[in-house]
Amino acid sequence: MTLSSAINSAKSGLQITSLRADIAATNVANASTPGYVSRALVVSERRVGGTAGGVEAIGISRSQNYALTAERRNLTSDYAQADMLTSTWKTLSAQIGNSSEGTGLFKAFSGLESTLSDLALSPESSSNAAAVLSSAKSVVQELHNLSQMVDSLRSEADHEISNGVDIVNSALKTIQNINGRLSSMDRTSSQAAGLIDERNRALDTISEYMPVQTVDRQYGAIDVVTPEGVFLLAGTARKIEFSPTSAFGQGDTLANGTLSGMSVDGISITPGSSSYGAVSSGVFGALFTLRDQDLPAVGAQLDALAGDLITRFSDDALDPTKTPGEQGIFVDSTGAGGVGLASRISINAAIDPDKGGGTWRLRDGIGATAPGPTGNATILNGLLGAFKSANPINDSGIQGSFSSVEMVAQFASLAGQSRVQNETVLSSTSSQHAMLLQAEQAQNGVDVDTQMQDLLLIEQAYAANARVIEIASQMIQRLMDI
Repeated sequence: MTLSSAINSAKSGLQITSLRADIAATNVANASTPGYVSRALVVSERRVGGTAGGVEAIGISRSQNYALTAERRNLTSDYAQADMLTSTWKTLSAQIGNSSEGTGLFKAFSGLESTLSDLALSPESSSNAAAVLSSAKSVVQELHNLSQMVDSLRSEADHEISNGVDIVNSALKTIQNINGRLSSMDRTSSQAAGLIDERNRALDTISEYMPVQTVDRQYGAIDVVTPEGVFLLAGTARKIEFSPTSAFGQGDTLANGTLSGMSVDGISITPGSSSYGAVSSGVFGALFTLRDQDLPAVGAQLDALAGDLITRFSDDALDPTKTPGEQGIFVDSTGAGGVGLASRISINAAIDPDKGGGTWRLRDGIGATAPGPTGNATILNGLLGAFKSANPINDSGIQGSFSSVEMVAQFASLAGQSRVQNETVLSSTSSQHAMLLQAEQAQNGVDVDTQMQDLLLIEQAYAANARVIEIASQMIQRLMDI
């Protein structure tokens, strides 16, 4: 090797160490950047005419463990679904209240039983009668509030599905564009590494909404497919179709066609559907479960509570003054019953002074035309007995024999059980997801300590190559001086 060759080799070493320093600095700067994968310079011996001539860079490698990332994405879908379901059930359970704390709907029903008992003991008391009316109105208001909350949450779920579809469609377009850009560049370049990171972030976004897998194609491109085999991107991005509902009705369901499902190229991917392509988890899985299953079930249970309340106080044997078949203290404003009853239940105008009635009819009967004996508690005792009697029910998941207050406690218990079940799933999924995230970060992410150690080695290599150039130059200069 000649002195000039030595100098050229050392210069190539300086160039390589400069590139390594740049990559190390980039790694450290992006240590906390989501989706960034640690990079390293790939080098090879440079040969000129069959003779060693230093070192050259042949590309940039990414330290990504694709199998680990794919598994983490699957758990991301499961975690996102569990998190949304748990959050919603926490909200519902808190609003419903519970018997142990005496809150929410249970408190309203217990209050009605208490004031009705007080009035039965002192039927002449106008203040006690007013308290019963106030308690009855509280029950109605709680049922209305919960029913409206269920409707609102269903509407929000439908809206969030629409937003999610837009986000996923946009992410698929991003992946398509990156595939195209990668096909026309050196896929071992720094620019390509950045594009692959960006593509991975788009895949991470999609995996929050639905589980997906990738298929490697030519020129660094990938296709995106669901685990069920529905392609979301095959060369070009396919559009997920969904039609949001502008006016949300209590009777709207996917089954009767008033609510939209999701589809791709005519293939249904609606979670919970019978289609082979039905999405199994992710935010979409949670939103469709809430919109089409969980929330309608809660609404049906509320309607069952309202219907039971109306029925208990409408028994003709309790009040001989009312027309047979006429409703009692509580009425359905439409008389139709069924879906949405909890939102329609109201106080019979005959006992409400604000609507031209009188609270004395609680004592004397709905159909009474004038106040009767103030000490007569016959009807009141009958009403109290009806409220406290254990009536059988098998409706919307509420099964057994309960008094009105016990039925509300059972309803709250069912909501609490759903909350606990979802919290258990979330706890397990969250732990697994966190473990995989940590493992993925260890494999794919930036270890700042390691990068600092590499920089010390880079510094030493740079100094050594510079020293080679210095010594070779001195030797040449000495020859020149002879």
